[in-house]
Amino acid sequence: MPNEQLTRIFRNLDTSAWLELLLIGVVTVAAIQVMQVILPWLANRLHGRWRYALLALVPLLRLLLMLAGFLLMVPRIIEPSLQNMVAIMGSLGLALGFALKDYAASLIAGVIVVGERPYRNGDWVEFDGHYGEVRHVGMRTVQLHTPDDSLVFIPHLKLWQQAIINANNGTASLQCVVKFYLPHDHDARQVRALLTDVALTCPYLRYQRPIAVMAREYPWGLQYRVKVYPIDPRQQYALITDLTVRGRDALSAWGIGHARVPVSVSDKSDQAE
Repeated sequence: MPNEQLTRIFRNLDTSAWLELLLIGVVTVAAIQVMQVILPWLANRLHGRWRYALLALVPLLRLLLMLAGFLLMVPRIIEPSLQNMVAIMGSLGLALGFALKDYAASLIAGVIVVGERPYRNGDWVEFDGHYGEVRHVGMRTVQLHTPDDSLVFIPHLKLWQQAIINANNGTASLQCVVKFYLPHDHDARQVRALLTDVALTCPYLRYQRPIAVMAREYPWGLQYRVKVYPIDPRQQYALITDLTVRGRDALSAWGIGHARVPVSVSDKSDQAE
C-alpha cells in the first residue's frame, strides 16, 4: 500500500524529465551566482542609502530565485493533483514547524513583552551579555543600540531563559557608579567630601536625585563608589568620564595617590558588589 501511494504521488521520471530538472537546477544556480556578482559590483559604484539598499536586495533575490526554481521542479516530480498537493504541503508544514519552533517561540515571547513590558523603547537594558538602549521592540526581536554604536538584535526568546537588567525602567532616572581605588594612607572623610564636591559640579548631574559616596576597605586599600544620576540616560558615559577625570585631578591636587589593585582582586571585588 505505501508503494502504491508513492506511485500516485510521484511521477515516473524519464530521460527528458531528468534533463529538465537538471536544466532548471543549473539555470537557478547560474542566475544566483550572476546576481551575487552583479549587484555588489553595482552597489560599490553607488553611495549612501542606495548602496545599502542594493546590497540588501542580494539575499532577497537569492531567496526568490531559489523559490522559483523549487516551484518549477515540483510539478515535474509530483503529480499535480489536489490530494497529492495536500499531502506534500502537510508534510512540508510539519517540517517547517519543527524547523521554526524557536522563531514561533520568539513571536509568542514578543506578545508577552507587549503585556509585561520588561523593556520598552528608551530603556537601557542588559541581557545575554549585551548592554544598550532599546531602539525598537519588534514582534520577534528587540533592537539594542550599544555604547560602541552597534546595533544588536536579540530574540525575545531570551526573555524566558535569562535575567533582564533594566537600568531606568521607562523613566529618566538611571544610576551611574564611578569607582576610585585609593591606598590606606589618606583621610577618608576628606576624600568623601572631595568626591561629593566633584559630583556636585558636574554639568551632567541631575540635582534632584541624591549623591552617595560609599567606601569599602580591602587589604590593598579603599574602594570609593560615587553613585549619581545623569540629566538624561544617554549622558551616562559623559557623566562617568567627567567625574573620573576631574575626580582624579582633585585627588592628585590633594596629594592622594591611587592604589595598585591586582586585576584578579579588582574583578572579584566588583563581582561581590
